[in-house]
Amino acid sequence: MTGATHWAGHTFRHLIAGELVAGTHVYPVINPATGTNLADAPGADHIMLDRAVAAAQAALPGWQAQGFDARRDALLTLKAAIEARAEDLATLLTAEQGKPLVQARDEITRGAEAIAKMTALKIEPELLDVSGDKRTELVYRPLGVIGAITLWNVPFLLAIPKLVSALYCGNAIVLKPSPLTPLTTLLLGEIAAEIFPPGIVNIIAGEADFGAWMSTHPGIAKINFTGSVATGQKIMASAAPTLKRLTLELGGNDAAIVLADADIDAFAPRLINAAFKNSGQICQAIKRLYVEDAIYEPMVAALTKATEALKIGAGTEPGVDIGPIQNQMQFDRLKALQDETRALPEVRITTGGHALNRAGYFIAPTIVADIAEGTRLVDEEQFGPILPVIRCASAEDALMRANDSPFGLGGSVWTADIARGTALAQRMETGVAWVNHHLGLAVDFPFGGVKTSGIGRAKSILGLKAHMEAQVVQVPEMPG
Repeated sequence: MTGATHWAGHTFRHLIAGELVAGTHVYPVINPATGTNLADAPGADHIMLDRAVAAAQAALPGWQAQGFDARRDALLTLKAAIEARAEDLATLLTAEQGKPLVQARDEITRGAEAIAKMTALKIEPELLDVSGDKRTELVYRPLGVIGAITLWNVPFLLAIPKLVSALYCGNAIVLKPSPLTPLTTLLLGEIAAEIFPPGIVNIIAGEADFGAWMSTHPGIAKINFTGSVATGQKIMASAAPTLKRLTLELGGNDAAIVLADADIDAFAPRLINAAFKNSGQICQAIKRLYVEDAIYEPMVAALTKATEALKIGAGTEPGVDIGPIQNQMQFDRLKALQDETRALPEVRITTGGHALNRAGYFIAPTIVADIAEGTRLVDEEQFGPILPVIRCASAEDALMRANDSPFGLGGSVWTADIARGTALAQRMETGVAWVNHHLGLAVDFPFGGVKTSGIGRAKSILGLKAHMEAQVVQVPEMPG
């Protein structure tokens, strides 16, 4: 079961109420390396959502009664089943998303590892006070049915923590993958159907309207969403009438600050990896690079050299570093951004700056020098392999400009002086800040952004508790 050709003959189905069911219609899923149809995904209507929510609500009492240990065991069974199907999942992920196969395998592995790490976390009653004849505790109760919506850039690694956060804490889930990359998540549904009680896990590959139905559905208690700021704002508005709980992992325009004492040759390839991994289609990828004036030109030269060393191609080709852009709309947006940037006076494109002349959605990784704020490439999240390198006068100048953004997901400082870098990183207005590193955060660490980059924290103990309702319980202290 390998290769894109296999999946053209596979019938993908929704998982609803414990059954694998056909859609109301089908829609094509495109292989971004070729621009041709990979397979058909099942569509869904509002009736399917109602059925899934009703089944989830009916299954909740029994699932909650099992307790954390039994729910952990079921999730660890899922982990083992994922590992047994890891190559199938990885080849399908590369076929629909485009990333190199080695990165797809890593995504599946990390997803499986996330199950073990997250279910090792403990949620226990917290003693608040024992005073006089009263004992006061803080306990956590499941919310109910969780609606989860994922993006197309790392669809498996986004789905698994949402699923674990919901199920481990005693909730049921309705999970909607992006219609651009639904297939790996639907295959996950085939695996989950053999493990969980009917209704606890529902995976439905609905299209755009389906997410809107989820955010307004009165039977869904919480929406856990990863995607753009604009869509997050719409979800927040549509969830308001039912006062749904929300976790919103939204866009980022991450800044990296390179100080004058940085090791140029050592840091340049690592900066490029953090900017261009998965073709730059990572919310926490470096999107803006601020470099102190004293090393600006040699750093631009080193970044250009590191970029030109990257191999571009289909994810199935050996040794590929960068695959295609995932979809036609994002491909067209990036081409337009390249054209707009090229027309700016004084701007230098030192490498790239064009689409590749081949089938599929391939953009040449691009370094843009002598650019500043007030341009779309710097002010907006490009979500692709185009990196603006911005000259700054000092560390303080860089920090001020990095923070002067509506986004606040991640950021980093690169320097030989770790103490200085740490102090600067702690002043970045971001949910995560690194020193001499960017990208990669363990699943048991809190993940999320500030400002328009999100609400709440995912993963970690904070992410788990966000799928439960805190309750203060005060009772008479038992004598003796």
